[in-house]
Amino acid sequence: MIDTAFLITAFTTLFVVIDPPGQTPIFMALTQGMDSRTKRAIALRACLTAAGILAMFAAFGEAVLGFVGISMPAFRVAGGVLLFLTALDMLFERRTKRREDRAEAEEHADPSVFPLGIPLIAGPGSIATMILLAGQHPGAEGLATVIAVMLAVLAVVLFLYLISGLLGRLLGKTGLNVVTRLLGMLLAALAVQFILDGLRAFGFAS
Repeated sequence: MIDTAFLITAFTTLFVVIDPPGQTPIFMALTQGMDSRTKRAIALRACLTAAGILAMFAAFGEAVLGFVGISMPAFRVAGGVLLFLTALDMLFERRTKRREDRAEAEEHADPSVFPLGIPLIAGPGSIATMILLAGQHPGAEGLATVIAVMLAVLAVVLFLYLISGLLGRLLGKTGLNVVTRLLGMLLAALAVQFILDGLRAFGFAS
């Protein structure tokens, strides 16, 4: 039986890592000048692409780690460090700037698969998070729960993409920056918890 605390932690961690509010201005920039129907199609394809990739890593990521000889506690520590670095980027605005630079460098007519689906939504941080969460509750029930939580987060991403124009007018750039920094603080704390869990499995923390 999956407890409520795990559901809350899983949703919060994925939400902060994927950072739907931070994705919204990039989606707006990549789809500037497109009609509403095209924007909706791009938003849907981006989320479906990311969902497929993240679900695949949740299902087979731990097996791949085992094949190459990496234990889950070791990956939990490494994943926690990666998430902590992501949190620092969010706090000091480096992450948003890097995403914008990457988006500007791509001039594809359809940005749904790349760079939106990969790597802006399904990037290293979210992939590592899916493997970590699935590893906490092995088995079909745990996998189904993690995938369901991931789909819920991507539903938020899709919703914000669809109302990106309205959201941009309401919050403005300053409002989006404030939200990103708050999420960064939360992610830093969650990352430290992942590291402590990994160290505890090795006997280094109580």
